[in-house]
Amino acid sequence: MEERNSYSDITPEIVRLAEISRKAGVIDTELFTKYDVKRGLRDLNGKGVLAGLTNISDVRAVKTVNGESVPCDGRLFYRGYEVRDLVGGLRDGRFGFEEISYLLLFNKLPSRSELEEFEKLLIHYRSLPTSFVRDIIMKAPSKDMMNTLARSILTLYSYDDRADDVSLPNVLRQCLQLISLCPMLTIYGYQAYSHYHDGNSLYIHQPLTTGSMAENILHILRPDSSYTPLEARILDICMILHMEHGGGNNSSFTTHVVTSSLTDTYSVMAAAIGSLKGPRHGGANIKVIQMFEDMKAKVRDWTDREEVARYLKRLLNKEAFDHAGLIYGVGHAIYSKSDPRAVILKTFVEKLSEEKGLHEEFELYNLVEELAPRVISGERQMYKGVSVNVDFYSGFVYKMLGLPTELFTPIFAIARMVGWSAHRMEELANNGKIIRPAYKAIGPDHKYIPLEKR
Repeated sequence: MEERNSYSDITPEIVRLAEISRKAGVIDTELFTKYDVKRGLRDLNGKGVLAGLTNISDVRAVKTVNGESVPCDGRLFYRGYEVRDLVGGLRDGRFGFEEISYLLLFNKLPSRSELEEFEKLLIHYRSLPTSFVRDIIMKAPSKDMMNTLARSILTLYSYDDRADDVSLPNVLRQCLQLISLCPMLTIYGYQAYSHYHDGNSLYIHQPLTTGSMAENILHILRPDSSYTPLEARILDICMILHMEHGGGNNSSFTTHVVTSSLTDTYSVMAAAIGSLKGPRHGGANIKVIQMFEDMKAKVRDWTDREEVARYLKRLLNKEAFDHAGLIYGVGHAIYSKSDPRAVILKTFVEKLSEEKGLHEEFELYNLVEELAPRVISGERQMYKGVSVNVDFYSGFVYKMLGLPTELFTPIFAIARMVGWSAHRMEELANNGKIIRPAYKAIGPDHKYIPLEKR
C-alpha cells in the first residue's frame, strides 16, 4: 500500500471496501414488517414507541374527542407547567433562563431567595480552569463549533478530581458547571477559529460576574460587548424554548442510554452533543436561513403570494435551493397544528425585526408560514397536518442578533444542556438497568472456510 500524504484522503481501495460494507449492511425493509420491528423506535404511523418514563417535560399534540385522538394546537410542559405560562410569567422584564433551569432540575419553581442563590452559583461556575483557553481551546481550532464544544467538555474530565463519581451531588455539581461553562467553551472556540482561519481579530472577553446567561453570551461574543435589552431578552426566550423537549428526542434519549452505563458526566454530554450536531436533529435552523437567502434572491416581489407559492412548489419538486424536496422549518414529528415554541417566539421576532429594520423580511417569513402548509397539502399525500416549527423562526432571530451561523446549533446545545442534565439525574435517581434494546439477527449461518480454500 503506497504512502499517503493526506490524513483525509479517500483512496480507491477505501471506496471499493465501502461499497462492500454498504451491500453487507442493507436489510430488506419488508423484514421490519415481518418481524414487527419498530424501526427507529417508531410505529408505522410515526408515533414513538414507549421506551421510558419521565416527569421532566411533556409534548402534547393530540386530544381525545369522543374516544378518538384528534390533532390539536401543540403544547409543551416543563415539570407540569405549560411553557407558554412560564414565558408569560416573565412579563415584568426579568430574565427566565436561570429560573426555569431551576424548575427543570429540581421540580419546583424557586422562591426569590432560592433563585438568587442559584444565580450566584451559576455565575460562580463561569470560571474555566487556569490556562484552559490557551492550552486547549486555542490549539487546533475546529471549523465545527459542536465538535469544539464536545472536545472541550471531554477535556474538562482531566481537570476534575471526581470525574467518575456518579453520586447525585457530584453529578449535579458537574452539570451546573457545564451549564455555566458551555457559552465560554463554544464562543471562545469560535473566536479562535475565526482568528486563525479567517484572519479576524481575536476577542476573548472575561465572562460577566453579574447578569443572566443571555447577557453573558452577547457580552463575550461581541467585540464591543454591547447589546440592547430587547436582544438579550429574546435570546433568553430562545434558550428557554430550546432547553428541553421531552425524553424521546434523539439527544435526550442518548443521554439516558449513555447514563445507564454509569459512565461519567463529560462522556454523557459529549455523546448528547454528537447527537444534536446531526442535521436531522439540531441543524435545521441553518437550513431555514439558507433557504430564505435563496428565496429572497429568486423571488422578485416578496409580497406576491403567487410568486412565493410557486417558489415553495419548486422546493417540493426538487427544483430550487438544495433540491432536497423540503421546505425547511415546516413540519414536525409530533406537532401537526402548531408548534408552541414557534408560536411564542414569533411574537418576539416581530419586535426584533422592527428594531433591526427587517420588518419586510419578517413579513416574508409570515407569508411562507401561511402558504407552506397549503402548498404541501396540494403537492403531497398528507397523513397529518403540518405547521412551522421552532427552527423556522430561531435562525432568523440568531441572524438578527448577529450570531454567525457556526454558532446556531451550539446555542441550541447551550440551552439543551439543562434538559440533558435533568434527564441524566433522572436516570441515575431511578437506578435502572443499562438500556439495551434487542436486535434480531437475520443473516444465515456459515461454516468456516480455511484461508487457502477461499
